[in-house]
Amino acid sequence: MSKIRLLLVDDHQVVRAGLRMLFQAEKDMEIVGEVGSGEEALKAVQDLKPAVVLMDVVMSGMSGIEATRRIKEASPDTAVLALTMHEDEQYFFEMLQAGASGYVPKRAAPDDLVSAIRVVSQGNVFLYPTLAGLLVNDYLQRVESGHAPADKELTPREQEVLTYIAEGYTNREIAEALVISVKTVDRHRENIMRKLNLHSRVELVKYAIEKGLISVG
Repeated sequence: MSKIRLLLVDDHQVVRAGLRMLFQAEKDMEIVGEVGSGEEALKAVQDLKPAVVLMDVVMSGMSGIEATRRIKEASPDTAVLALTMHEDEQYFFEMLQAGASGYVPKRAAPDDLVSAIRVVSQGNVFLYPTLAGLLVNDYLQRVESGHAPADKELTPREQEVLTYIAEGYTNREIAEALVISVKTVDRHRENIMRKLNLHSRVELVKYAIEKGLISVG
């Protein structure tokens, strides 16, 4: 089985060291390089051909947002996953607009970060629970105010899971609360996000533009 080739981008050496230790323990992952700036990341992507770039958002010099935009222009097949201290809707959507496939806060559990790497390496979008909760909460508020159509396709179980997602519960916490497996929760979450058009990066960016969170100019 081919390993997921990882490039670590963070301007704090201590953070990179911690990430290196985490990913070296994963048999399906290989760290091909680590750099401390956006400028270095551009060159490293060209030289090392990573499958996934783990990108800090706020760095001195070129920001993670600009670095992501340039990486995706030069290497569209390279997935970028944002790892940041900022759990902010604006940063989240700006990174998505730049081409990132997911956004994980640095306080996330190691298992969540490892899962996120695997998800984006397969061409999918990873939504961390707190950010999924923000999106779902906003969607539910727009339904109540008549600004979004209520989704009639959700099953009763999906409605239950939706409530937990809106409150920012992790998949494991939802599984424990509903006495179902984490894999079942994963499947429900994917179905819910797809039905609400909050699943793909393109749909999320469209959503953010509609809300005025990012501009198209």
